[in-house]
Amino acid sequence: MLTYYFDLAWRSCRRSKALTALVVLLMGCGVATCMVSFAVFRAAAADPIPWKSHQLFVPQVDSFGPAHNWQGEPPILLSYTDAVALLHARQARRQVLIYGGKWTVLPDDARQQPFPQEGDAVSSDFFAMFDARFRYGGGWSVHDDEQRAAVVVISSTLNRKLFGGADSVGREIELDAHAYRIVGVLDDWEPRPRFFDVSSTWYPFSRPRQLYLPFSRAIDLQKATAGQFYCSTNTVDPDLPNWDSVLHSECAWIAAWVELPTHADVGRYRDWLRNYAAEQQRLGRFGWAPNVRLSDVMQWLRQDSFNVVPKSSALALVVSVSFLLICLVNVVGLMLARFMRRAPEIGVRRALGASRGAIRRQFLVEATAIGLAGGALGLLLTALGMAGIGKVFEPEIAKLARLDTSLLLLTVLVAVATSVIAALYPTWRAAQVQPAWQLKVNG
Repeated sequence: MLTYYFDLAWRSCRRSKALTALVVLLMGCGVATCMVSFAVFRAAAADPIPWKSHQLFVPQVDSFGPAHNWQGEPPILLSYTDAVALLHARQARRQVLIYGGKWTVLPDDARQQPFPQEGDAVSSDFFAMFDARFRYGGGWSVHDDEQRAAVVVISSTLNRKLFGGADSVGREIELDAHAYRIVGVLDDWEPRPRFFDVSSTWYPFSRPRQLYLPFSRAIDLQKATAGQFYCSTNTVDPDLPNWDSVLHSECAWIAAWVELPTHADVGRYRDWLRNYAAEQQRLGRFGWAPNVRLSDVMQWLRQDSFNVVPKSSALALVVSVSFLLICLVNVVGLMLARFMRRAPEIGVRRALGASRGAIRRQFLVEATAIGLAGGALGLLLTALGMAGIGKVFEPEIAKLARLDTSLLLLTVLVAVATSVIAALYPTWRAAQVQPAWQLKVNG
């Protein structure tokens, strides 16, 4: 019977080519617009490290107090005092401190001019915690952290610029007139968004850092942060005249991450974090009850203060879904006109013994066929739209959107489902046709 219904659908489409083409065009345009916007939104909102995101957490400690924090939430960054305390406590499998800075690179080649380069000061667990991929060498050790060693990990992009892409491990580069030994060259490792550092960068989809230096070395050289730096009004010295004042202030500027493999580890660390804040209260540093948070990767990225998912992509998705709904309403009207024009045919079939259920099945199969045609057109238009999304959305995000197998299947599925949904009411109306009346009118 299914083959028979498809044969009837094909004959019906041939009889009303213009109406069928209009329905297919509406479905293809509506679905393609929705899928392109969804692809961009999916790229922006996707889990950046899905195999490990449930093990990585951001600890937050309220060092501002209820009179100065935002709606009761702790600062998203830590003060130096809290950051170092969490690092040295070693209560997690791995712990990392991060803050961004800017360095001046002085190439060995005299023909090259010095140039500024953004980088991150990080502790040694950084590369293992975030599964950074290396082309040459690796990260530095905990001993290097403790010794404030002059070592550096550089990106493959910077390595090509300075050394032509050759293995540069063991060679030196000058940063701010200080020599650093290269211990590792990263592969093309570009996590987007920069989830581990969204709080200290102005745009989380910006290009990855090109330099990674020991956190302790940057502190020892009094390297100021190039990221967010904010203080509450209870800071002892608001003007912060020197580096020592920065380190001993309650200003927040350091991002912290911990790796907790099991739920038990998460519970223990949360308890420890609460006890740490309680101890600071007993010592008189905090004049308020412990206020701490422990958020995994996706909870962290969903915080309103970050706006990791650009409003443009979210708004485009809403607009495109609305456009698809408008197309759906128009398709309902076209389907109704299409089916009701065949009332005499329906009357004859009913008079020959076809049940209402058979009529419904016939027209739903026809709607499915039209949906498949709309899906095919939608695939073509989606591919064209994906080729031009860089002109509408931010180029950094547009590069992340992919026309993969899952998107292709979803495009066809949405087209078929939308067509079937649009055909439900017209199909019901068609099944209600009275055969006796139709035979009388057309007799």
